[in-house]
Amino acid sequence: MPRLLAINNYYYRRGGAEVVFLESAKLLADAGWDVVPFAMKHPQNLPSPWSEYFVDEIEYGEDYSFLEKAARIPKVIYSFEARRKIRDLIRVARPDIAHAHNVYHHISPSIFGALKEEGIPTILTLHDLKLACPAYKMLTHDGICERCKGGRIWNVVAHKCVKDSYALSGTIALETLVHRALQLYSRNVERFVVPSRFYLEKFVEWGWSRDRFTYLPNFVDTTRFTPDPTPGKAFVYVGRLGHEKGLRTLIKAAALADVPLRIIGTGPEEEMLRALAEQTGGQVEFLGYLAGEDLQKAIKASRALVLPSEWYENAPISVLEAYALGRPVIGARIGGIPELIRSGETGDTFESGDEEALAAVLLKFATLNASEVTEMGMAGRCWVENNFSDARHRDRLSVLYRSLGVV
Repeated sequence: MPRLLAINNYYYRRGGAEVVFLESAKLLADAGWDVVPFAMKHPQNLPSPWSEYFVDEIEYGEDYSFLEKAARIPKVIYSFEARRKIRDLIRVARPDIAHAHNVYHHISPSIFGALKEEGIPTILTLHDLKLACPAYKMLTHDGICERCKGGRIWNVVAHKCVKDSYALSGTIALETLVHRALQLYSRNVERFVVPSRFYLEKFVEWGWSRDRFTYLPNFVDTTRFTPDPTPGKAFVYVGRLGHEKGLRTLIKAAALADVPLRIIGTGPEEEMLRALAEQTGGQVEFLGYLAGEDLQKAIKASRALVLPSEWYENAPISVLEAYALGRPVIGARIGGIPELIRSGETGDTFESGDEEALAAVLLKFATLNASEVTEMGMAGRCWVENNFSDARHRDRLSVLYRSLGVV
């Protein structure tokens, strides 16, 4: 039985990266793999017989003192604890291959050298742009930012790219310098997985060799989603309420088109967005955080899912879930979003940040016959079943692992 070492900061469903991490591991376990997790200790973690090897928790939302925060900086940059513990785990579990997801700031990339030394081929899925941009998003106060291209990483400090803080931005710049000097990624990771073609091209543009990357799209288990043939009238947004998500543009566009809008999620801009919705006089309803069956019902009750992002999104799973539920998707032409939408067939796109262009698309969809909306949604469902299913993802993973000598 082949054995996979599956690595991620968190071992519970915390965000999109964790969903991909856990669902991929489950796919392989169901296919006969023995999956050994390595993560950070956390009270919400799933049970595991390997948890004694997990690293101690670092939780940045906690109210640490200044000295406690300062003491954590070296561990954030390079965790000797994680390196030691993963080496202990390797020697007991003897995995055939390691597949990591998010390791930044908690586990840290210190583990990759240990994996290399122990002869374990290692794959890293890139859920963000951290390998190029120290602040993950290529986004700062004045919008999309690629100032650090070519090694000019002092810009992350100059523009306070991390939470508008010189101290935090300086820590991240130092982290990047250390990681690059030690070649923790370039020397120790055999293959990088990217869920969008856009990210692959962006990393190549920033100097990485194309042959280090494998395009492996995200996936959904369509058996968990039952499409509804009757679309509603309201448009729906699902996700974090942050400035990079383009929600100001969406709220203004919905008011211009005079269409109902439902916003699902929480985040730092919620209060401001509520005030903007009241100011514009739009038909906006904030539903808060929804998950599971409640979330599926809300999407099925909509006319279309809208992704008005104003940053380089990777490959939002929400697009695939909307299709699986039989709803078309309207998305901004930015990042990896356009490659998940077939305009006129499964949805439509618009110029990111252009409220009038988005209003025009919303109005067009609002005036479509219900049958035309359903047809688009079901075309999306068919596309997911054929190209983004769990079975296709498992097969693609198997091909990738075989290319590294693992059966």
